[in-house]
Amino acid sequence: MERHQRIPVTRETLLPDPVKLERFRHAPQLGPKVLFFSGGTALKGLSQDITQYTHNSIHLITPFDSGGSSAVLRRAFNMPAVGDVRNRLMALADQSIQGNPEIYDLFAYRMDKNQPRETLVAELAELASGRHRLIRRIPDPMRKIIRNHFHIFADQMPDDFDLRGASLGNLVLTAGYLTSRRHLDPVIYLFSKLVEVRGIVRPMVSRNGELAVRLASGEVIVGQHKFTGKESAPISSPIEEIWLTESQETADPAHISIRSKTRELIAGADLICYPMGSFYSSLLATLLPSGVGETIARTGKPKVFIPNTGKDPELFGHTLGMQLEHLLHQLRKDAPATIRIRDVLDFIIIDSRKGLKPEGVDMEALASEGVRIIDTRLVSDTSAPYIDEKLLNPVLLSLC
Repeated sequence: MERHQRIPVTRETLLPDPVKLERFRHAPQLGPKVLFFSGGTALKGLSQDITQYTHNSIHLITPFDSGGSSAVLRRAFNMPAVGDVRNRLMALADQSIQGNPEIYDLFAYRMDKNQPRETLVAELAELASGRHRLIRRIPDPMRKIIRNHFHIFADQMPDDFDLRGASLGNLVLTAGYLTSRRHLDPVIYLFSKLVEVRGIVRPMVSRNGELAVRLASGEVIVGQHKFTGKESAPISSPIEEIWLTESQETADPAHISIRSKTRELIAGADLICYPMGSFYSSLLATLLPSGVGETIARTGKPKVFIPNTGKDPELFGHTLGMQLEHLLHQLRKDAPATIRIRDVLDFIIIDSRKGLKPEGVDMEALASEGVRIIDTRLVSDTSAPYIDEKLLNPVLLSLC
């Protein structure tokens, strides 16, 4: 195993730590609770890889996605976004168990964008009846449970609901949400058990909400899909502020707090990770609800920031120093007078050999706060320009 630099922590630690990693591999069911604030697909590979070390990772997912098929569901049912929750559940599912690869294929399937509505409605009926090729492959009792969810969705689907491009996994989770008194936790728990999800996946909050940003130009944009550069033109002015609103019809800030069960998950983590991915719509979006920073600050466990190595359209005009400033501002917003930087951040992990240098970072100020930069190999030849999860996970787990 490649040896990286030694860094000063509570005790001298070798990164990666081969002894720790072997212990985790030997008994992943007893592995550490590594908590990720995230959403999107940037952590798909990391989530799949980390299950060889621990079955106890925690994934708090942003429910504020307003694009793609999630947007259609949110408009129809006034609900949080479920697409990122679905993606993370499937990334953590045990693919070795009979039926799980088949459920994975079903949840990942999207209806044809070019078919007329009557054709897609007929396909939904095939899924509910069990005649569809994807549902036939799934063994009982999972098949009956999933079929029942398609029945529920078909019964509650508005007459004008647009099924083009719909994710089947999103439809199943939506049906479970509607029959659980508009709570996501019960349906997430059910499917976590069905496909042996090796970790904990929860939406950051169970309330509906939207993201709003203010650009340096003064322009205010409401709706996540309008500033990510995926469904609309990339922004041409840096983002200066982000907040939550009640709907896309207003830019007024909304007060949304985390639940007690979310506080408990954060408080019980062995390592807290602010990971790579879309910086504003994934990472900061997950940290926006009231109570997040305060709860993090009370934990005595390590907190790690992993900046992006690839291009993120949301970071137009940003240096690493600016990212760090916005991250710390959000983490300390609950009580800026009492939450110290060292309470919410211990390490920043970069790979300067692949071009991610600490530009704009006040190294002396960070050091005075006890924050250390770990400069180690994160980007491989096969993953470039993105982070290789097989390089990152051993470093993270060694810090637990």
